[in-house]
Order: sequence, then structure tokens, then C-alpha cells
Amino acid sequence: MLLHLVHETRYAYTPTVESAHHVLHLRPASHPGQQLLRHELTISPQPARLQELADVYGNCRSYFSLHTPHDRLTVVADSIVSTLALSTGPESTPAGLPWEQVREQFRYQAGAAYDGAGEFVFASPYVPRDEAFAEFARPSFAPGRPLPEAAQDLMERIHAGMTYDSESTEVGTPALEALQLGKGVCQDFAHIMVACCRAMGVPARYVSGYLLTTPAPGQPRLIGSDASHAWASVYCPVESGGAGMALADGQSPGVWLDFDPTNNRAPGEDYVTLAIGRDFLDVSPMRGVIRGGSRHVLDVAVTMTPIAKLPEPD
Repeated sequence: MLLHLVHETRYAYTPTVESAHHVLHLRPASHPGQQLLRHELTISPQPARLQELADVYGNCRSYFSLHTPHDRLTVVADSIVSTLALSTGPESTPAGLPWEQVREQFRYQAGAAYDGAGEFVFASPYVPRDEAFAEFARPSFAPGRPLPEAAQDLMERIHAGMTYDSESTEVGTPALEALQLGKGVCQDFAHIMVACCRAMGVPARYVSGYLLTTPAPGQPRLIGSDASHAWASVYCPVESGGAGMALADGQSPGVWLDFDPTNNRAPGEDYVTLAIGRDFLDVSPMRGVIRGGSRHVLDVAVTMTPIAKLPEPD
């Protein structure tokens, strides 16, 4: 599937911003199920400095600075992505290990080889450790249950037990508060699933991206009506070797399986991945520091449109 993606962010400041420094995660990733074909980043006013670097998780992170006064800021990321319908559910795992075996593989052992997936077992700023997450997760993690099945069941239970409510939480709402409320948005659903897996000793990470929405029958696709999305990814080793099983790149032989608890499904070709991290803080689309502009109005518009072929260059 070819998808044309436009993510537009507009800020209006009062009073004027004197200077600003921003970090973006708006360049879609390339991986076996997704290839970035074109990407253009337009910033107004023109930044004094713009730099793209890979972060510690391999995401493309853009940094820009503005040294002139401005009362408006517009950032437009225009991308074309090709996606494939890969199987990412539990059935795609050659051998689903019992979840306890995976937990033991990631327990600390003196002298064990480094495994990069182990970083995603620990708490992070938006995903703390709390017994409430373990209590919620335990019914899904029955003794001896293969990890892919346990994660699938956890996703289904979060979807069934939580209510999607766009007015219930904010960007900074803690995952534990969202769990206690029993409602939230995709960010909350993803954080809760990540927190539950980590509470059981299983590596899990946060994925930011987009989901192609379907207009109501007979209705046109509205420009700017889509939104950013988020889901969880759980690390499932395909064989066990205990300590020392890490490969040359610091990863155990295994797969990251994606689960979308907001929609109770595995992401497919109608999803676009932007970035992965420990939680939202690692991959927020745009954040920064400004001098001035004590008040602001933010407007974000996302449009993801299927296209038949790659457009000709201008």
C-alpha cells in the first residue's frame, strides 16, 4: 500500500517568542514492513539550524533552532511510505516460549551478555513500576502460557476494560491514573500494555505512528481529520539459551510483536511507524524549549491518504 502522509503542526504565541529550540520525531521509519520513499520537512520561519541524527533507538530525530522573534511557527512533514501486510500476531512467532522463561532470560545475571531488549524491562518516565499493573496483567499470564498468547490476551482485556475517551486524559496523564480511570486515548492504552508487560518481567516498548482511518459510507476523506496513533510492541524470543544468547548486535534471537490495544488488533499495512522508545517521552512528535511566548494556541492536522502511484517530482 502506498500512503501519502502530511503532519502539520501550527503554534500561535502570545507574546512573541524570542528564541526556540525544538526536537522532532516526524520522519517515518524504514523496516521490513515499511519503506520510506519520500520525506520533506518544511519549517516556517526558516530555522537558523536544522540537523537530523539517529537517536539511541535508531529513530530519525530532527533538531532545529530559531534565533529571531516570531509569533507563529509552522512545521509540515510530508512523507510517502510503502507498507506491506506482514503477519505480526502471535501466529508469526516460530516458537512461543512460556512467558516465565522469557522473564528468567531477562533477569540480571552476573557475567551475562548484553541484550538490547533488556532495556525495555525497566521503568521509564511515563511507565513506572506499580503493583496495580502486575495485578491487572496476571490473569493473562497463566503458568506456562506462551508469551505471544499472553500478550494477545492482555491486549484484548485492555481493549475490553478501557473506554476510549479523547477528553479524559492529557499528554502528561500518568499510565496508572488512566488505568484507575478505566478510560483514555491511544497513548494511555499503549502505556498501560507496556507497563503490564514490564511488571511481569517481559520487555515491551512504545510505538508512535499513524493509522489509516476509513470515512463513513458515502463521506469523503477529510483533509487534516486523522491523528497520531500509538501502540505497544512486545519482545518474544523464539528460542531459549539463557545467559549468553545475545547475538553480535546485542539482541537475542526473537521478534518484536506489535499489539494495538486501542483497536484490539495487530498493526498491518494501514499503519505507519514513526518511532519506537521506552514511552511517549522518547518519541513525542514535537517538543522543545522557548524563550517568551507564555501563552500559545496549538493546532495539529494529520492527513493519511492511499495513493495509486508515486507522484512525479515537482
